[in-house]
Amino acid sequence: MGRLFWKIFLGFWLVQIAIGAAVGAAVYLHNQARMREITDVAGGPQVDFAVTSAATVLHLSGTSALRELFTSSSFWQHFPVLVVNDKGEDIFGRAVPAGALSKAKAALAAGETGPGLRLVSAPDGKRYLMFIPIELRVHPSAATREVLVRDELFIRLGAAVAASLLFSLGLAWYLTRPVRHLQRATRALAAGSLDTRVLPRMGTRRDEIADLGRDFDHMATRLQALVTAQQRLLHDVSHELRSPLARLGVAVALARQQPDKLETALARIERESGRLDELVGELLTLSRMDAGVDMGPEEEVDLEALVREVVADANFEASEGRQVVLECAGAPQLLGREELLRRALENVVRNALRFSPPNGRVSVTLARAGSEVVARICDRGPGMPDELLASVFEPFVRGSQAPTGARAGYGLGLAIAKHAMEKHKGSILAENRPDGGLCVTLRLPAQPLALPAPAKPA
Repeated sequence: MGRLFWKIFLGFWLVQIAIGAAVGAAVYLHNQARMREITDVAGGPQVDFAVTSAATVLHLSGTSALRELFTSSSFWQHFPVLVVNDKGEDIFGRAVPAGALSKAKAALAAGETGPGLRLVSAPDGKRYLMFIPIELRVHPSAATREVLVRDELFIRLGAAVAASLLFSLGLAWYLTRPVRHLQRATRALAAGSLDTRVLPRMGTRRDEIADLGRDFDHMATRLQALVTAQQRLLHDVSHELRSPLARLGVAVALARQQPDKLETALARIERESGRLDELVGELLTLSRMDAGVDMGPEEEVDLEALVREVVADANFEASEGRQVVLECAGAPQLLGREELLRRALENVVRNALRFSPPNGRVSVTLARAGSEVVARICDRGPGMPDELLASVFEPFVRGSQAPTGARAGYGLGLAIAKHAMEKHKGSILAENRPDGGLCVTLRLPAQPLALPAPAKPA
């Protein structure tokens, strides 16, 4: 049991005991007030019979016999005869109404010992005044019954304390049990058990603690996915680096063994070094975007002008009759990072050019659609298997083989484009065209910004 359990348990238990004590004190004070209001002595045949019977037992057998008589039947609870000594106290510890006692003493002083009032001598020589307060005969007070059934009172008190103890234990266990589950799960997660989940252990709870367990499971799932992705990325990086490094080693060996082919070997070394540089650059870009490293300040970006620049550069680099055609219906200026948006657009357009057949056309459309700006890049290439459409934006995922003569990429361009869109609270989607080819759609929230008014000349 942890400290939280004992704090909750003791706190609730002490509160319940305090409430019980306060209620008991209130009942006691109420009974005392009622006793003070009783100012008369009961009379009548039944009262006289009860008092006379009790007086006879006291006179002949003493107080012990009288105690046995009072506890022998419930009759005496309805007719509680007070036995008052010379100090004005009942010998059995019951409360004595001061008003009724004064009236009984006044009646004795006046020589009135009528029904329901007796002055009795016990075998030990002591004298006792015996009577029944009038309200106690009709409505026996809790104080009187408490004295006559003292053992029952202690039983009830013990039962109440035991009930409060069990309730506090149950409540403390109910509140701290899921916390202990969370504690053990946190330790297991820190030890490397990324498949740890706590919600199945919560049972049918529907409260804030269950919500906390649900959030913990979501965090663990995300952490497991991130670690798995990092491990897969390291594996893919090592695989991608192995091929160009192996070719570099072969080129170096060829240069040493065949000096006459030195120029060929150096050209191969230069080409493989360029590919390594490109791969490392894309990996660094992807890593910086994953880590949230600042990619430049946000500024107002003219998206239409940016798209036109990207299309112009792509047409300059295109070969074998490939062409990029732009259809632009206008787009507002956006707040963003221009370099990230440029990378996203360039990677998608270059990817479309790479997979387009010779003399093929890549269409780029830019338009505003409601609250979004939509850029759509479509090619006439081989398309992509449907099962890879959802994962094509993951690092090192390649959808299909590049056409003959086109250099295959590393599968990082679309991953960088996806991260760039997410940084701008946008989205990216790939889908096959019905008549062949692939379309990639980039969506950005259209929130045009008002440029500051130019300062008026002084």
